[in-house]
Amino acid sequence: MLVYGATVEAERISVERRTLRLPRWPEHLRGFRIALLADFHLRGRYSLSICRQAIVSALAESPDMVVIAGDFVSYWSLESPKLLGELLEPLLLMNGSVVAVPGNHDYSLGSPEILGLILDELNIKLLRNESWDHLGVTWVGIDSAIARRADPCAAMEGVESPAVVVWHEPDLVDLLPRVPSLMVSGHSHGGQFRFPGGFTPMHTKLGKKYPRGFYPDTRIPLYTSRGIGTTGPPSRFNCPPEVAILTLIPRTCED
Repeated sequence: MLVYGATVEAERISVERRTLRLPRWPEHLRGFRIALLADFHLRGRYSLSICRQAIVSALAESPDMVVIAGDFVSYWSLESPKLLGELLEPLLLMNGSVVAVPGNHDYSLGSPEILGLILDELNIKLLRNESWDHLGVTWVGIDSAIARRADPCAAMEGVESPAVVVWHEPDLVDLLPRVPSLMVSGHSHGGQFRFPGGFTPMHTKLGKKYPRGFYPDTRIPLYTSRGIGTTGPPSRFNCPPEVAILTLIPRTCED
């Protein structure tokens, strides 16, 4: 199973196209499209291929915005900056419509300060407990809670809808006020291994309650990506890597 998961399923990108009905999403932004990427977990050059496929797949969908929900690397090494530059360079085609937050692994053997320098060169906005108005939406980026850098109060200061929160750890959606329209996350890897009946033996800290997919009835609607890379065994089972294409529309009383 591990060999199959490493050689087949972990290398097979699934493009998930979902229409999300949101209660605080305005009519004039009906059809706004987000390409959500998460958890590249770059380790070395061998891990570039699947991540490149994910970015190519995302760009092929012509989204309005690309969102990267943390864990660019598994840990920092001397080659990490060069690999990240190679990987993310195609996102220059988005003309600045890319936003990102750090994940807990982006603090491993290094710092998001390094990440910020790389992203600045590629016109990607890194948010760490702050907000940014772009394309008529307020993007709220909250730093990693597991790394003890999260400050949701600072990030949410003065924020009004329509707003999209990007926070690496999905289970923390329950801490947010009911102001944003949507939160997007990664971190969970969808459990990485799923067995018949939905049994999922592996869960990440703060990624167990809402491990994958759309949760319309959380405190604010939440979408959790299964991510691209892996943690622990470089394998997946019944839980392929995901590029999520999210089309946002208003939810009406009739829905």
